[in-house]
Amino acid sequence: MKISKIKVYKVKPRWIFIKISTDDGIDGWGEMISGTKTETVVAGAYEIGNRLIGRNPFEIERLFQEMHRSFFRGGPINGTIVSGIEMALWDIKGKAFGVPVYELLGGAAREKIKVYSWIGGDRPSEVLEQAQDRFDRGFTAIKMNATSELHYIDSYEKVEEVVERVASIHERFGSKLAIGVDFHGRVHKPMAKVLAKALEPYHPMFLEEVVLPENEEHFKEVADSVAVPLATGERLYTRWQFKNIFNQGAIDVIQPDVALCGGILETKKIAAMAEAYDIAVAPHAPYGPIALAATLQVDSCTPNVFIQEQSLGIHYNKGFDLLDFVKNKDIFQYKDGFVDLPSKPGLGLEMDEVKIEEIAQEGLVWTNPQWRNYDGTIAEW
Repeated sequence: MKISKIKVYKVKPRWIFIKISTDDGIDGWGEMISGTKTETVVAGAYEIGNRLIGRNPFEIERLFQEMHRSFFRGGPINGTIVSGIEMALWDIKGKAFGVPVYELLGGAAREKIKVYSWIGGDRPSEVLEQAQDRFDRGFTAIKMNATSELHYIDSYEKVEEVVERVASIHERFGSKLAIGVDFHGRVHKPMAKVLAKALEPYHPMFLEEVVLPENEEHFKEVADSVAVPLATGERLYTRWQFKNIFNQGAIDVIQPDVALCGGILETKKIAAMAEAYDIAVAPHAPYGPIALAATLQVDSCTPNVFIQEQSLGIHYNKGFDLLDFVKNKDIFQYKDGFVDLPSKPGLGLEMDEVKIEEIAQEGLVWTNPQWRNYDGTIAEW
């Protein structure tokens, strides 16, 4: 079997799909992350992907090494391109052998996968009503953004607003509904300490990206001040970027993104490293159906995954949602806050390529929001 062709689709609301075809007629699907550099990712995917024409798609480790180990390696652009191609190769291999990908990675380590649901939106609001909706639908865990814009030093009024939102959910549901609170790297160190301490009495499931990952030295300062698990990892790529996190010992939950960090096998390797440090895994997956399907393959065979993000109905999915491009819509059916292990070969998806081609004709212009503080300075989104 040889790789014969690649095709990239830009699909609303913010997804980039890649299809890799073989001369045996087996196709594999992958997904790359859009953002402010969509066209760059697409061009890079063709540049790197076309080098694989004529190669054996089963040699995933070899091809990963060749794609990753350029002189200037890493970075979010190359990271997501390599990840999308890599998960498509696994899709091909699983289909060729007639098994889900996780069967090729050690087999199932669990019976089902716990998932959480997003509430509140980018600038969090109406969280209690949305939390009630998720609870009524059987979810036992949710996640919400902590706050909107925060300056380096900001008002306690904003801190109190965050606390009020989290407290309202905790007071209604107690420990029956776990709450992940995402600082999203929006909070600088001075306010991160204040906000983390203020939220501690409400027993968050974890506090995510309490500071930006480039300020990782401050994770320990926050960790030492509160008895709440800290999480990070969605912006990191390959196991090498996780080394300092593991050695520092301040982070309790890592969140590698299968569509950024290097793909399925790289995510599995990062999780295995985390297991050796007694660290939990909650993979990042707020994007499209292919990335989520690939992540579920990792979850299925990884014992230290304890919960999975999923983006069905997330506030970014305007116009289209995960199931709109998938024929077998049962793959993302949640019951009592869990999803079944994938059962179909490869990633387990049957993609609706006719629909994908149709919507791709409309084009894709997606940029991350541009925020400003009260004084006009740039704020972290």
